[in-house]
Amino acid sequence: MNKFLLVGAGFSNAVIARELAEQGYKVIVVDQRNHVAGNCHSERDPETNVMVHVYGPHIFHTDNERVWNYINQFGEWMPFVNRVKTISQGAVYSLPINLHTINQFFGKTCSPKEAKALIESQADMSITDPQTFEEQAMRFVGKDLYKAFFYGYTKKQWGVEPKELPASILKRLPVRFNYDDNYFAHKFQGMPKDGYTVIVENILNHENIEVCLNTAFDESMKAEFDHIFWSGPLDAYFGFELGRLGYRTLDFEAFRDEGDFQGNAVINYGDEEVPYTRISEHKHFAPWEHHERTICYREFSRLCGENDIPYYPIRLVKDKVLLQKYVEKANKETQVTFVGRLGTYRYLDMDVTIKEALETADNVKASLASGQKLEPFYVNMDI
Repeated sequence: MNKFLLVGAGFSNAVIARELAEQGYKVIVVDQRNHVAGNCHSERDPETNVMVHVYGPHIFHTDNERVWNYINQFGEWMPFVNRVKTISQGAVYSLPINLHTINQFFGKTCSPKEAKALIESQADMSITDPQTFEEQAMRFVGKDLYKAFFYGYTKKQWGVEPKELPASILKRLPVRFNYDDNYFAHKFQGMPKDGYTVIVENILNHENIEVCLNTAFDESMKAEFDHIFWSGPLDAYFGFELGRLGYRTLDFEAFRDEGDFQGNAVINYGDEEVPYTRISEHKHFAPWEHHERTICYREFSRLCGENDIPYYPIRLVKDKVLLQKYVEKANKETQVTFVGRLGTYRYLDMDVTIKEALETADNVKASLASGQKLEPFYVNMDI
């Protein structure tokens, strides 16, 4: 009988653990924190009773029916539409850029066709193949909208000039020529009624799964298990022996108030001189609840240090060079599979994390059934 150790109790390993447990395999999940769900962890604030996204906002959105059906097995989900506002140069606008944003910003009353023509007149059409974040923005929305909504925010979020970032970061941000201010365009959007931690606890609630919290991975554990699923940082598995991959981390400044502080779940701050990137007001993530008081987070982004929680892989050129070396090392391993955002050093939304975990579990179950060896990666790690 195979013995499996899963390091990290976030969505990736919770899903893989459950899939293996349902096949009769015994699995142990360890996490160095005192809770499951990783950075999706949510808990009630004792002062306000508001459900707080402890490590920053998480909104679930997907077009993947398998993923949506899967998570709905493990708790009640409520409808939730994320309507982001941004404050720039003393005014409040809707994001993503939509027809209302365009008309408000330029002081116009454009129709969709007129707005499209206006944006095309602003865009730098000489950029035919955008390579950087800045080129992508200049090509599609022009200098004024770029400076107002993207330049300052992006510089604060990533700690570098946007012209040093790849264009791919901005490709996730649409421009709409209607009044749709839903931040996401996915078929399924929602929020767990009782928070994400309960969902992950329910996924892990199986007689073949043992969860050990406040338990850090130790090298000695390798000898006790046939295979390890590693959702921690890829470089950490190897003791950072080739150097550290770059991450951004977040600091949150919590504050409480009476009533309603900002009237919305998330407000971005686009001006470079405002030190924080956004303020989240957590009670607005659960509009079906009523609270007299409120709790908010000011969010600050900075380079991740050795003792910080890694959030966003930076993946600049030097990081990709180092990543390639770690992937080459990982591909020589026979006892470990690397999963999730940290294990594969990629930015992943929750739904993609769950999709990849389900697909990894599919492959693992098939390999176990046929006696084949397990792979270090079940995702494409081409860099």
